[in-house]
Amino acid sequence: MLTVVTISAMQRRARQWQARRIPVAFVPTMGCLHAGHLSLIERARQAVGRNGQVAVSLYVNPTQFGPKEDLARYPRNFSRDKRLCRQAGVDVLFAPSDREMYPAGFSTYVVEERLSRGMEGAARPGHFRGVATVLAKLFHIIQPNVAVFGAKDFQQAAVVRQMVNDLCFPLKLIVAPTVREPDGLALSSRHKYLSPAQRRQAAILWQAIQRARAAVASGPRPAAKLKEQLRALIATQPQARPDYIEFFDPQTLLPVRQVRQGTRLALAVFIGQTRLIDNAPL
Repeated sequence: MLTVVTISAMQRRARQWQARRIPVAFVPTMGCLHAGHLSLIERARQAVGRNGQVAVSLYVNPTQFGPKEDLARYPRNFSRDKRLCRQAGVDVLFAPSDREMYPAGFSTYVVEERLSRGMEGAARPGHFRGVATVLAKLFHIIQPNVAVFGAKDFQQAAVVRQMVNDLCFPLKLIVAPTVREPDGLALSSRHKYLSPAQRRQAAILWQAIQRARAAVASGPRPAAKLKEQLRALIATQPQARPDYIEFFDPQTLLPVRQVRQGTRLALAVFIGQTRLIDNAPL
């Protein structure tokens, strides 16, 4: 596995792939890799085959964090991540510095103005501007044919797909299923923040999804009433506090008033000071 830390070196490698018509699949990550990330790498390999190249970025992007968020303490373990990438069969690991990605005088950003408004966009102002900007840069630097994202970040994947279409990036997006723990909790690097007691309480996110699925199994339900029921369920855990609960159309990402099978649920819940997200179709 080759590790690259500069944009110029990564672009040289990308031009070589293009000249030889080698297919490239790309998995963007912020490190602290877990089984969910490894499943994305596996999907990337499947997409390009043994003769293709799988590139993974390892970069904690500062522009997608708000001023009171966890950028400074976000878990980092480069040596472990590098070892996991090598074991997973990654061909190139791109690990740039902040100075490399955002040099002095940087002032150009990418903003998606429709799908990014609600949910994470409303709860974390500026978040998707940072996500879209760094991914636009990474797509331009690595020049992949395929990029693989996880369904746990459903809104992010929708925003990125819109950006790819609007800005004519010549690549295909694959959204892979969410990988979950045995109790249903979606894997996240932020689980490292949780105490054992908090980790047990975090299962309430999956329990809320299951409760919503059961509620609509027999027919449509008013969104407002179902939100109240889920808030009450989450409140049964002493350290759990919902940030938002939203039922939305999976195509437009707009909120719905009536929840039925096919509607999607997204929720963000604080477990102590740790904010976790999840989503699933009903």
